[in-house]
Amino acid sequence: MAARQNRESPVRETQVSNTDFYVPDLCRVRAVFMLVVTSELLVLVLSIVQAESRWIDWNYFGLLSLFVQWTVLTSAALICLLRRWLSGLTVPRATAVIVAIVLLDVLAFSLFADSVLHPRPGVAAWQGVAKKLLLAMLITLMVLRYFYLQSQWQQQREAEMQARLTALQARIHPHFLFNSMNTIASLITINPERAEDAVLDLSELFRASLRNGDRLIPLADELDLCRRYLAIEKLRLEDRLAIDWNIESGLDQQAIPPLTLQPLVENAIYHGIQPRPNGGTVKVEAYRKGPSVYLMVQNPRPAPDQAGHDGNRMALANIQSRLHALFGEPAVLKHSHQNDIYTVTLRLPWQKASGNGKPAIRSE
Repeated sequence: MAARQNRESPVRETQVSNTDFYVPDLCRVRAVFMLVVTSELLVLVLSIVQAESRWIDWNYFGLLSLFVQWTVLTSAALICLLRRWLSGLTVPRATAVIVAIVLLDVLAFSLFADSVLHPRPGVAAWQGVAKKLLLAMLITLMVLRYFYLQSQWQQQREAEMQARLTALQARIHPHFLFNSMNTIASLITINPERAEDAVLDLSELFRASLRNGDRLIPLADELDLCRRYLAIEKLRLEDRLAIDWNIESGLDQQAIPPLTLQPLVENAIYHGIQPRPNGGTVKVEAYRKGPSVYLMVQNPRPAPDQAGHDGNRMALANIQSRLHALFGEPAVLKHSHQNDIYTVTLRLPWQKASGNGKPAIRSE
């Protein structure tokens, strides 16, 4: 039985799920548009090369463009319809099937075109068909190779992003656990109800820190995590900690990576409030402006010997990398000092979190 499992495991490992299939979803307009534009650019290059006395052979360009666009669109439609089945195959088998689909499509259109242009095809016509098939096979293999490398790079980026999330999760434990337990222990005898609430908040905080299956969560969940964290710190710092919430309504379902705001609030406490004898105010603000959502965490400016703390730099760098990996260029993280106030600002694209941990279609 063990030997059989060992023989079957490589096959299972090379199979891909529908969502992890290395070929992009050709049912989407964006993917089809990119294929059409790329193929048209290729036709333009071939038409320039074909021209002898002019810059471009427009007759050749028109005929070849019509032929290429029909083959590209029909092949994309067939691959789209068979995507679920193709995703259950191994990568080599899926590649072979896709190449076969494209070649059969090119062959069908080549024979149709030759029957119209050359009712009695000769040897030269069949040689032209063979050249088209060879060229189609080479281009298809190059495109599939590009898709495969893109897929591998995406998986590597997601693995690195998960490692950064794990690093952020690990930071909660040494900074926070012992102080919280000491605070709870001191409250058990004098205020057992507050001690019980603190235990519940602490359990929810660590449950969130151990949850690593979601790439994106609703902003309401992240804000609830911050409130629980600040409630525990309020027990320890008492009047030295003031909290100012300014959250615009309608942002509950905004998509945000887990443990994005909480590390920023933690940094505000440990580098801005705790070192000051009189404490200070942590301000958390969220609002929407056009297609973007802005999140800000403000605290009194850290002391000079605290401003460049390694933990603070690591948290900002990790959060910035995760935002860029998930949202791309629209996501920005900035930090600044002004009037003895330290501000960290996040800009996220306005989109709702779906149930599978991935961003839903952007809402306008």
